Amino acid sequence: MKRIISTEDAPAAVGAYSQATTNDDLVFTAGQIPFTPEGESLADESVATQTKRALANVEAVLAEDGLDMGDVLKTTILLDDIDDFDEMNETYGEFFDDEPPARSAFEVANLPKGVGVEIEAIATQ
Repeated sequence: MKRIISTEDAPAAVGAYSQATTNDDLVFTAGQIPFTPEGESLADESVATQTKRALANVEAVLAEDGLDMGDVLKTTILLDDIDDFDEMNETYGEFFDDEPPARSAFEVANLPKGVGVEIEAIATQ
């Protein structure tokens, strides 16, 4: 059975989606962009800062269901410029221990609200 996960510690969903859903085995987060929980955009900040905020949002959504970044099985990273990969990757590594999740990273034409990075995750209960 599907269950919705929602927290005030990450930006609210601004459309027909949930911050995350779970079947009590796996948790799927929506793509998190670099917005503060209050809705302030960090789109004008460095990719490192944007990555940190997006991952903090993922972390907050997972924490709402009692999970942490060690429970993440897979992430997908969307960048508006693949040349920002190294900067993103350095910051990304700060959020995962010696056993990081599987990951895909793609350059895309545009991201919501003019941000430079969007990150989604799949975690296990």
